[in-house]
Amino acid sequence: MNFWYVIKDKRVKQTLLIVIISFFTALLLFTQNILHIPVLAGKEGPQAIYRGEKGIALTFDIGWGDERAEPIINALIKNKVKAATFFLSGSWAERHPDLVKKIADHGYEIGMLGYSYKDYTALEDEELKKEFLKTKETFKKLQLKNVHLFRTPTGHFDKRVIKTADQFGFTIVHWSVNSEDWKNPGVDHIVKNVSKAKNGDIILLHASDSAKQTKKALPLILKTLQHKGKFVTISEMIANGNVDTTLIP
Repeated sequence: MNFWYVIKDKRVKQTLLIVIISFFTALLLFTQNILHIPVLAGKEGPQAIYRGEKGIALTFDIGWGDERAEPIINALIKNKVKAATFFLSGSWAERHPDLVKKIADHGYEIGMLGYSYKDYTALEDEELKKEFLKTKETFKKLQLKNVHLFRTPTGHFDKRVIKTADQFGFTIVHWSVNSEDWKNPGVDHIVKNVSKAKNGDIILLHASDSAKQTKKALPLILKTLQHKGKFVTISEMIANGNVDTTLIP
């Protein structure tokens, strides 16, 4: 009988050991996944997102203008696109609160494009902080809550810009596919540029008045991409899995 109890005790210990090992293995994997979902900071500090793992993110920059934005918003609605991210400059958002509301009301994500068109890498530290602060306060006045995605107006940034953005709670978002629509190279050229996109890509488009061909190209872009991946917002892309970040020398 004593021998039987010894064997049973060993089995209990072995089972308990297996359970403990399994628990810590699962915990480790879970922790790794939690760390991989944001991937907004690495050993080198805060970083900028330029592509993801799942979905295709349509992003539209609006820095200025009164004519092009609403037709593009309407085109997305007409084509039943449920997910897109609009990066708005603070100065434009102030002048067009009705369109800001329309974007939000249709479930599209809003990010910041600074307040005015400036190269952030050329700004002194204090001026850079003032730009971030002014942008944040502008969006707060427009009652836009939890806006944390930020794209620099010119697309230029460095470690200092990324670090300062992080201090304000912002995540810098770049892109992996450039439509070059702002150059107005022709609808076919815009569509060709975007057709290179694949699952995980972040596409740069514009809805400012300088982008005169984007609205006409948009239905063709949507048709080209519809079988390549599901359209997602930047926040959904981050939540869906790993995102690739870029290190700036």
